[in-house]
Amino acid sequence: MSDNKWFSLEEANGLLPFVDQELRKMQDLKREFEEKYMELRHLKNEHAEKPGTEKDPFFVMEAALEFLQIEARGLIQNFQKTGIELKDIDTGLVDFPALIDGQEVLLCWKQGEDQIRYYHGKHDGFAGRRPLTD
Repeated sequence: MSDNKWFSLEEANGLLPFVDQELRKMQDLKREFEEKYMELRHLKNEHAEKPGTEKDPFFVMEAALEFLQIEARGLIQNFQKTGIELKDIDTGLVDFPALIDGQEVLLCWKQGEDQIRYYHGKHDGFAGRRPLTD
């Protein structure tokens, strides 16, 4: 546990523009992947109903999906190397490991909030968020 990175509140707040930007990239990739995946499923269903057509007209689309997955995985891995915990891409929920009064806690931020205002214990999760202004 000694290799843990702790963030001060100031440090974590200072990283929010970076975090927001990275989340937007992940959200865009996820959206693009889902759209292309649904399109591919639709085309495969249509193709299955037409006997005697070409063998695999979907190779290019499948390769594009695979590339999006690799790109997303890379983004997520690089993000995790910062020590910031990615909780939910869609809602833009992240946690910053921190120490408050010698206790391990997670500073909790959700995309759209102007700054970090909450924290929770390591096992409490989002539902256990408490305001920082104690």
